[in-house]
Amino acid sequence: MAIAHDHPTARSFDIAAWLLTGGALLLMLQLHLLPALLAGLLVYELVHLLAPRLKMVRIRHEQGKLAAVALLALGVVLLLTLAVVGVIAFFRSEAGSIPTLLQKMADILESWRTMLPARVVEQLPEDVGELKESAVAWLRAHAGDLPHAGAEAGRTVAHLLLGLGIGALVALHDVQPPETLGPLACALQARANRLGEAFRRVVFAQVRISAVNTILTALYLVVALPIVGVHLPLAKMMIAVTFVVGLLPVVGNLISNTIIVILSLSVSLSVAVASLVFLVVIHKLEYFLNAHLVGTQVHAHAWELLLAMLVMEAAFGIPGLIAAPIYYAYLKDELVSRKLV
Repeated sequence: MAIAHDHPTARSFDIAAWLLTGGALLLMLQLHLLPALLAGLLVYELVHLLAPRLKMVRIRHEQGKLAAVALLALGVVLLLTLAVVGVIAFFRSEAGSIPTLLQKMADILESWRTMLPARVVEQLPEDVGELKESAVAWLRAHAGDLPHAGAEAGRTVAHLLLGLGIGALVALHDVQPPETLGPLACALQARANRLGEAFRRVVFAQVRISAVNTILTALYLVVALPIVGVHLPLAKMMIAVTFVVGLLPVVGNLISNTIIVILSLSVSLSVAVASLVFLVVIHKLEYFLNAHLVGTQVHAHAWELLLAMLVMEAAFGIPGLIAAPIYYAYLKDELVSRKLV
């Protein structure tokens, strides 16, 4: 995909391309198409990341190059699909059951009722029976929403699959001989390239941050604690949860930290305090990693990304929170390219 060179003076088709791109990105959130967008960008960037390795194989004909890239795109789509299925299967299995984790956390908090402040205890159910009654009442009140939730989940999966397919097709289109495009099409192509670059920088950096966080958490849970004779329940599951939720900047780290501290209460208060101290250190490390890896990649300070996430979450909820770093990186790149910031 050829990148059009931007000039300091904005032309009419540049302005039109910016407006169309900005409108499309907002519509992705309004129409709940963010999963499709992210899936498509992921396939496209992975294919472009792996495609240069095909140069090691001598392919003389254009048809052969096209077939090689098609096979590569198909392999990427299949691997991503298997990865998603594997994650879902793990969290539905006995070893990674989310209901088991939630039940364990509820039991731990219940055992600590006598040590909690009175105002907090007043808000908790008296026993398991009352908790079950509350759950049944909630289910009856929201019974009509459950089919809708199932339909939404199915729609999201369909959007993901379509996004994977579209990303593969776009990557395949880039291998074909370039065609002559008008000025507006070239400007839109440049915007798409900038968005892809922003996605690659932010997402790949966040994967590295989550991997580092997961490795350190695993060392703490399965090495450091057992050395001192402490065996935390559901430790292996927490390692998987830490990586998955760690893909969400900042928020994911807070979720995993909260769960680990609650599980540590099942052993003793001192272990919970030790876990809290360790996780605060990890959180600080992630903050600096975020500032270095993500901030350096998008030429932004950590506070800029946090502010963007706060605004986008307030406007669009969790999808806005997920999209904020990518959208902000794209916006910052556009402004920097025009020497406006």
